[in-house]
Amino acid sequence: MVRGAPPLAAAPRALGIVPKYSKQIIDEIDRVLAVHYGFTDEELDFIINYDIKYRMGRELLGGR
Repeated sequence: MVRGAPPLAAAPRALGIVPKYSKQIIDEIDRVLAVHYGFTDEELDFIINYDIKYRMGRELLGGR
């Protein structure tokens, strides 16, 4: 052990984002980016619905 080094148990853990808990924030980011990139309403709708179907997981679709 190196003198002054923290023990292994104190090592920082990686934090992650769980999209299903951040849906409103992600949707707002999508809206801002849609304006920036000039997406149509139809393209934005596709992105948000893709988000629901693939990012949010089975829980929103009635699965486990």
